[in-house]
Amino acid sequence: MDIIGKRNWYFLISLLVLIPGIISLFVFGLNLSIDFTGGSRITFSLPKVASSVEIDKIRSAFEEENIKVSTIEKSSNLVFVRTQPIDQVQDTKVINKLNSEIKNFKQEEFETIGPTIGAETTSNAVKAVIIASFLIVLYITLSFRKVPKPASSFRFGVCAIIALVHDTLVVVSAFAIFGYFFGVEIDSLFVTAILTVIGFSVHDTIVVFDRIRENLKRMGATSFPQVVNDSILQTVDRSLNTSLTVILVLLAMLLFGGASIKWFVVALLVGITTGTYSSIFIAAAFLVVWQNWSQKRKALK
Repeated sequence: MDIIGKRNWYFLISLLVLIPGIISLFVFGLNLSIDFTGGSRITFSLPKVASSVEIDKIRSAFEEENIKVSTIEKSSNLVFVRTQPIDQVQDTKVINKLNSEIKNFKQEEFETIGPTIGAETTSNAVKAVIIASFLIVLYITLSFRKVPKPASSFRFGVCAIIALVHDTLVVVSAFAIFGYFFGVEIDSLFVTAILTVIGFSVHDTIVVFDRIRENLKRMGATSFPQVVNDSILQTVDRSLNTSLTVILVLLAMLLFGGASIKWFVVALLVGITTGTYSSIFIAAAFLVVWQNWSQKRKALK
């Protein structure tokens, strides 16, 4: 199987996935939760699925207290309301009004996060991803410092980051689409999922890179693209089996884990599937592209 020889096809597949996702990201943006924007989130329960009349009553109760409602969503007999930041007094007034209008009405959860904390959460999330990426490049560069020529340890690190960015963009752009069509919010759990995907993606990529390093020592006379292709084929079973076991566990969590972690699991499923693809078809292929470009540049000089 000539994976490296058909690398342009795999790059094309990635572009066909990434381009619509990135366009959606810029057009729709991310549906950020109060973890990032600040605000209040209130969960109500009703005896049955809320009707449109009951939803209108809930909206009116907030508006009568001059509270701006951002979103109202329902799932089964639960209603989720997101508003500007409100205090306990305002919340109590709304609850008293709704109790007089809707039978067996109950508040299940009330949470408020100020805009300052939301901005700090956003800043910390960005810092976490940047620091993780920097440490990964540093670690791979040091670990592969004795890799035989014509390879370069720095190239291994950068190509791992390219695969990492590829995987992260797929997950983020997918959630831009989910947020627009299904109202899915980006919260702190999503950041946890992204960091987990980064770790898994790099782990899978390093398995392939380590085999390339070993084969460069044993197959010194073989062309670099051939060494890379052989290394991928020797590790592909391990990559697929490892990913499959994780995906099976995640599918079980998606089916039986409950609504609170549903989209967290979906983010992991998308990221790990993409990470497996990129470690086999993208990361090592970029090594070959970089090496071919470097050789052509030397020849021209």
